[in-house]
Amino acid sequence: MMLRFVSPWFLAALAALPAAWWTLARNRTRPSLRVSGLGLGLADAPVSWAVRLAPWVEALRWIAVALLIVALARPQWGRREMDVLTEGVDIVLAVDLSESMLAMDFQVDNQVANRLEAVKSVVSDFISSRDGDRIGLVVFGSEAYTQVPLTRDYALIEKVLDRVKIGSAGPHTALGDALGVSLKRLENAPGKSKVVILLTDGQSNAGELPPRAAAELAKELGVKVYTIGVGSRGYAPFPVDDPMFGRRFVQQRVDIDEDTLKMIADDTGGLYFRATNTEGLKTVYQRIGEMEKTKAKVKTYDDFHDLYAWFVWSGIALLAAWAALTSTRFRRTP
Repeated sequence: MMLRFVSPWFLAALAALPAAWWTLARNRTRPSLRVSGLGLGLADAPVSWAVRLAPWVEALRWIAVALLIVALARPQWGRREMDVLTEGVDIVLAVDLSESMLAMDFQVDNQVANRLEAVKSVVSDFISSRDGDRIGLVVFGSEAYTQVPLTRDYALIEKVLDRVKIGSAGPHTALGDALGVSLKRLENAPGKSKVVILLTDGQSNAGELPPRAAAELAKELGVKVYTIGVGSRGYAPFPVDDPMFGRRFVQQRVDIDEDTLKMIADDTGGLYFRATNTEGLKTVYQRIGEMEKTKAKVKTYDDFHDLYAWFVWSGIALLAAWAALTSTRFRRTP
């Protein structure tokens, strides 16, 4: 469900209301009453409820105008549905959650971040850019798990991706198992175009299925595998929480088994990419997105309900109340 405005440019008029109020208030002639100095103490006289409410009565007019402006923008509440008429691409995103992903050698929004935080931001953009494809999510460390099966509910995938944590699948890297679980998701998928995007920052050192055997299985199933090696070369800073000195960073050597990743990509008709920073990672996913363009034709239809009548009648009611009050109890003289 979402709120939208058919003519949102009318909302720009809301910005002019404070200036209009200030101009009218400045030019308004304030009535005054001269009294003789008999020490009546008018300044200390109690303030009636009418005097206290007078500013709020005047505010009714401006609130009413604001409501009528919003009505002109024609607000609507509802949802947009999408029916896929032909098949798109079935994509499984396999993301490494091993402890080496804690390396702080990336930046997100000009802030130092670990590798997983950078991957989350880039993968989220990649998911949002797809239209009509079915996407699944597999995470892996010492073991591999399916977090989201193939679906077109992109909001769900992004929500689950945002919640995954480093180490939740174990400290090591089961590269072959990750590819095997991804292939299991695609094995019975009806789509003709099937892709795995496998991202890791280390070497395969856990799991039961060897990476080469997983690559052969992918080739038999006709699944194209794009592999991404993420992280800086040589050494990278890792956070260490010391009970005495607090958090500090130590340099640790990092290695990526590029030969294995290249082998998996070459055997399955995919490509291997290396990303050492956030911009490079964005470029990688953009290139993959361009190569795996969906050819699905989609039909969209909207189920939105107009809300402008509520704003119109509310504005009219407030204007009527303002006119009635300023013509009777709150009438100004002159």
